[in-house]
Amino acid sequence: MDTGSHLLFGGTLAGFAAALYPPAAQDGTLFAAVLTVSLAGSHAPDLDTFARLKGYTAYIRMHRGVTHSLPALPLWPLLLSVLSAWGFGMWAHLAFLYGVGLAAVCFHVFLDWMNAYGVQCFRPFCRRWRHLDVLPLFDPFLFALHSAGLLLWMLGGIEAGRVFLPLYGLTFLYIGGRMLYQRRVVKRIGRELQLSGTTHVIPGLHPLRWQFVLETGGYFYTGVVHGAKVKVLDVYAKGSGAEGAVIEATLATDGVRAFLGFAQRVHVQAAALGDGYLVQWRDVRFWHNHQLPFGVDVQLDRDLNVVSHSFGWRKKAWDPPFV
Repeated sequence: MDTGSHLLFGGTLAGFAAALYPPAAQDGTLFAAVLTVSLAGSHAPDLDTFARLKGYTAYIRMHRGVTHSLPALPLWPLLLSVLSAWGFGMWAHLAFLYGVGLAAVCFHVFLDWMNAYGVQCFRPFCRRWRHLDVLPLFDPFLFALHSAGLLLWMLGGIEAGRVFLPLYGLTFLYIGGRMLYQRRVVKRIGRELQLSGTTHVIPGLHPLRWQFVLETGGYFYTGVVHGAKVKVLDVYAKGSGAEGAVIEATLATDGVRAFLGFAQRVHVQAAALGDGYLVQWRDVRFWHNHQLPFGVDVQLDRDLNVVSHSFGWRKKAWDPPFV
């Protein structure tokens, strides 16, 4: 999810920890240590964002990979709990601080798994991208719920248990409901279109509005689901193979290799230019406004030598899809 949501959930998770462990609610220094570990743990896996300083290709290879992997899950809280126990003089509560950090890191990875972008959470055993396509990058309901809970606790003088135990119960009920509804959406698409293939859906900010891509043997179908209505907007034919040599000449490009390591619904096309060719690689999952904004453009000369390439998003950050 987005950074603001992760940090907000870190704050409410600290309140939840205080509800389960009374000394944290009674000792201001201990609670400061708990809050530090919870906030840092809720953001720590996204420190891989610094890979962007080396370029988008490095970023796409790193983001939500090693820092979200199985080995990272226990290592992040170990580092954070030791630093917090040392900084606040809370060595007697080291085990509890570790538990808070572990919960924060695991919840971060869990929420990213719910997103359509996904995570490589089972590395090093499997490098496959996992995504459940349940929550958007920013979920208005969860953000409002946790903001209200945090403000109620801070300003209302209500004890932590009465606020955060029901809050997290409602959080997981909401996510479970979204998961069930997502399955209904996928089944509805297949039933309405009567096509055999693989369907990906991406949730929108409105809980009843989703966009989808359905891949068959020869085509990609993109469209939207709004309530009970399923509407196809565009159909993309897969390549015929006539321009195979031109496309193959781009495979050694660093950006294309990184793209193919991440993309799942790959559409590629080549076009002749006056002095060469343009090859466009796209992931159809992330379509927007009748266009395919995420991918790699590679320009070749007439001898099929790579002249230039660009990799990334070709849309504004506030435009859907929110992944």
